Amino acid sequence: MEEKTMIQSQEITDYIHSYPTEIQDILMKTRATIQAAAPDSYEKMSYQMPTYYLNGNLVHFAAAKKHLGFYPTPSAISKFATELSAYKTSKGAVQFPYNQDIPYELIAKMVAFRVKENLAK
Repeated sequence: MEEKTMIQSQEITDYIHSYPTEIQDILMKTRATIQAAAPDSYEKMSYQMPTYYLNGNLVHFAAAKKHLGFYPTPSAISKFATELSAYKTSKGAVQFPYNQDIPYELIAKMVAFRVKENLAK
């Protein structure tokens, strides 16, 4: 079987580099976390956000003024409701404030959940 390497989208790299350095660091680590949890996914810009696909839409993320927006779909928000209780959530999104540690392990768990969900389609 051929080994897959994720091809990084230049558009997403440009998006990340359009932010101040401290935000770039968070965005790059978020990108790396998603890629590690979903190595067979592919990335592209969609809805003006970095977006990952694997057998359909997987997750999105975006920089906001005071938080990292992470969009893992309503099913992941519901599945991880307890772990997300300290954060502002909506039907399919969560806000991770920049003035707190970003929970990259939780992001990885949500991405892994979404991978399993999409592969079961």
